[in-house]
Amino acid sequence: MSIDFSPEILTNDLVEAGHIIPVGVQGIFGRGPVFEKVLRQFDDYVSRVAAEDNATKMSFPPCLDRKVLERSEYLDSFPQLAGTIFSFTGNEAQHKELIDNVHEGRPWTHLQTMTGVCLTPAACYPVYPSFTGTLPAEGKLVDMQNWVFRNEPSPEPTRMQSFRVREFVRVGTPDMVVAWRDTWLQRGINILHSLELPAHSEVASDPFFGRGGRMLAANQREQQLKFEVVVPVISQEKPTAVCSFNYHQDHFGKLFDIKTAEGDVAHTACLGFGLERIVMALFKTHGMDIATWPTTTRDILGL
Repeated sequence: MSIDFSPEILTNDLVEAGHIIPVGVQGIFGRGPVFEKVLRQFDDYVSRVAAEDNATKMSFPPCLDRKVLERSEYLDSFPQLAGTIFSFTGNEAQHKELIDNVHEGRPWTHLQTMTGVCLTPAACYPVYPSFTGTLPAEGKLVDMQNWVFRNEPSPEPTRMQSFRVREFVRVGTPDMVVAWRDTWLQRGINILHSLELPAHSEVASDPFFGRGGRMLAANQREQQLKFEVVVPVISQEKPTAVCSFNYHQDHFGKLFDIKTAEGDVAHTACLGFGLERIVMALFKTHGMDIATWPTTTRDILGL
């Protein structure tokens, strides 16, 4: 069966099927009941595969202590993606000025003040402060599903401003962390292949900001610190990353004072399944009606 690819085709098909609900802002949309069902069932499938790892389950809200964002050096590399939270802290006169400006279409954000929280820019960021100190001999492994915000509005449906990531974070010695990353890279591919998605892995880099960022991206690729598992969703030639693996080396270990049992700076790695993107990949590959999906795919997901 021939499949036509484009952002417009995918968006129209998802909207017509009721899988996503436009709300008037690029990169922000509602999710329909079938979309959410597929997402939950895929998340459960990942849980079954991961069960033998005995990871510690954690949950965090979609906002983050601003000090963690600043300490993580995220703003050094990705200032264009960060979302900070502001709120009104003024007096009655300033409140009147604010509502007058809003109602008359004038600027009003100067009447707000930065708060102590920001939107979570990466699903793994909330967990690093909890690792501060000395790890047990076997290190630690954490399992989360977190909402993430990235300030990159786009008409491309897979490039969302707000989305969910099923995230695993491994912290320990370099050997532990790299072995875990390599194991899950193969597991991630196996999971997607079992659902009959045409997935493969690629060496990748993050969208570092500015001229200096191009050098950082080149170094990241050269050292193979980031891998992505990609599937054609909006383009055959440029498939979409639906799963990402990042080896941070000792970056977060130094920033958050995390030590191995031997007293060395700990290394970290994370794995993230982009849940909405995987659901879109399934709809694009198998069709908008889950009743017509391959039997194996439906059986694995319990659909």
